[in-house]
This record gives sequence, structure tokens and C-alpha cells, in this order.
Amino acid sequence: MDLELAEEEGYADAFRAAPPVLARKHGIAHTTFDGVTCIRVADLPRSRIFNHVFGLGRSTPASDDQLDRIAEFYGEETYFVALARDAEPGDLAARLEGRGFVRDYAWTKFQRGVEPPTPVESELRVQPIGPQHARDFGRIVAAGFELPAFTARWLSALFARPRWTCFLAFAGNEPAATGTLFVSRGVGWLSFAATLPEFRRAGAQSALLAARIRAAAELGCSLVVGETGALEEGRPSNSYRNIVRAGFEPVYDRPNYKSPQASAG
Repeated sequence: MDLELAEEEGYADAFRAAPPVLARKHGIAHTTFDGVTCIRVADLPRSRIFNHVFGLGRSTPASDDQLDRIAEFYGEETYFVALARDAEPGDLAARLEGRGFVRDYAWTKFQRGVEPPTPVESELRVQPIGPQHARDFGRIVAAGFELPAFTARWLSALFARPRWTCFLAFAGNEPAATGTLFVSRGVGWLSFAATLPEFRRAGAQSALLAARIRAAAELGCSLVVGETGALEEGRPSNSYRNIVRAGFEPVYDRPNYKSPQASAG
């Protein structure tokens, strides 16, 4: 089963959710062609998450025309190219390096089935959100990832998208943490996991992982996937450990290549 497609489709749909006025003001844009998805936020010039290319070299071998088209889409802005496991990695990596790209921090891809997760001990309550909590959801994602306020307005729109289920963890009645489930062709993709600083180390993300696995099963998924930064000395690994504890298997580390504009700066 394809481990990458749900993520690619999820990011594209998240960018489609951006309110048009907000998108124009902050440069929120995406394009898809030949199995490639490019996402860009001009006002987040150093964001690995929001300035990324997915799917390159997967459906067809990457061409110079594709690489030129990607470069034209981003212009002088920083961007990152993900090399999936099935993306002719040796040849494509060499071609990117020939264009001045440099290898950047990799992301680990995880998978698990939808068998019930181990019960999680947490006093936090997790539930899918309705419109009354959309702003709380966006606010926490923005705060958790240290993003500017406009991203909160944008991401609060995700809850209304047909293939998304957005979750909040509550400490009493106080929204504390977030997570999402996006469904594509029987695969559930987990993303946008964030916890407010004052509620960290209370089991929020473990509880949210368990709730989203159960939701994926209820929605007919047979596989759940996600990703986080690869294990690397000197970098935080809390997310990685939480995912493994929830029964996910690390499948491969996916290299990311940083655009030559970024490395020159």
C-alpha cells in the first residue's frame, strides 16, 4: 500500500482550505502536476513543513522540465524536496546535488495497522472538534509550532473539510493539544500534532494518537501513517518516542534536500 500518497494529498487539501484573502496576503499557494505536489507560504520562508515538494520521481522519473517548473514555482524562496523510498533516490539525489541542493534533516515515515492501541493513561479528554472549537484548534497548532497568527486562521478551516477529522485534547474544559486525521484510499494520515507548553508531559499526544487510530478504523482505514523528524543526536525525539509507543513501525528515513537559494543564504 502507498505510504506517501495520503500525506501528499493531505497537504494539498490543507492548502486548498486557506481562505482566499489570507492566501493572497501571505503567499499561501500550491500546485500539483505529474504526480508532484508543491506547497509554499511566502511569509514562512524558513518553514520545512510549509515549503516542501512531495512526490517527485515517484509516478514517473523526474525530468529536467519538472525540476525547472518546481524552481519557477518557488522563485527565490527557500524550499525542500522530499525523496520518498520509491523515488529513484540515488539518481535523483545526485541530480539535485548537481543543481546546488544540499541534504537536510530527514523525516522518518511510520506505519501501523488499525488494531486497537494500548490504553493510554492520561487525565486529558480527547474528542473530535466541531465549529465551536475550530479557533482553539488553529490557535494551538500555531502556538505549538511557533507560527504566526495568520496560520491559526488558516488551519482552523481544516475541520470543515470532508476528509479531515480534527481532534482536541482537553484539560478539564481547557483546550490543550491537537491532532488531525486525513483519510485517503483506506489510509489514515496523522498530522498537525501540537501541545501548548503548559500542558506538555501530560500524555496529550499519546491520547491523541490512540483516538486517531480508533477513528481511522471506524472510517474504514486498514493502515495509518505519519512522520516526524528522524532520530539525530542533539535533536528532540519526544514525538518519535510517542509514535513508537503507540505501536507504529518506523519504515524508512526520508531524505529532504534544501534548495540552493537557502544554502547560499
